[in-house]
Amino acid sequence: MSSRRKPSRRTRVLVGGAALAVVGAGVVGTVAANAADSTGAAPAPAAARPGDLTQSTHLTVRAAEKAARAALDAAVKDGRQVSVAVVDRNGNALVTLRGDGAGPQSYESAGRKAFTAVSWNAPTSELTGRLAQAPTLKDIPGTLFLAGGTPVTVKGAPVAGIGVAGAPSGDLDEKYARAGAAALDH
Repeated sequence: MSSRRKPSRRTRVLVGGAALAVVGAGVVGTVAANAADSTGAAPAPAAARPGDLTQSTHLTVRAAEKAARAALDAAVKDGRQVSVAVVDRNGNALVTLRGDGAGPQSYESAGRKAFTAVSWNAPTSELTGRLAQAPTLKDIPGTLFLAGGTPVTVKGAPVAGIGVAGAPSGDLDEKYARAGAAALDH
C-alpha cells in the first residue's frame, strides 16, 4: 500500500484551474499566431461586393417629428386624446408622442399600429380584412391589426409607418395618421 495522501478538493480545483488556464493560453496564442500571415500583418477584413448590397430610404427624425406633431394636432383639433408613433422602415421607433389625457394603452398601441403598417406597406384598416384569410397574422410579435396605422412611402416603397391610438374609433385614429403622412408632402 502506498502512503501517499489523496490531494484535498481545494488542491484538485486549483491544479485543474491552472491546467485549464495553461491550455487556454496556448489555444489563444495559436489562434493569434495563425491570424497573422508571414509578414506579421493581420488578414484584411472581408468586403462585401456591390452586388451583395441593397439601399433603403429612411425618414429623418425631423420629418418624423413633423408627421407626429401633425397627427397629434389633427386629433387635438377634433378634441381627441391620442398617442402617435412614427417608426422607420425597419419598425424602430423614431418618435412617440402621448397626447394630454391619452389612455395608457394608447402609447404602445400606436407603436404597434405603425409597425404593422410599415411591415405590410398598407393601412392597418385594410390589413384587418386579411385576418379572415390568415388569422395567424395577428400572432406575429409587435403587430396590431386595428385601424389607425398608415405607411409612408417613397416611389411605392415603405420608408416609415405612422400609428395613432386612443380616439373613439379606428377610423378616427387612421384619419389622424393620414394627416401626419400628409404633412410630409408639404
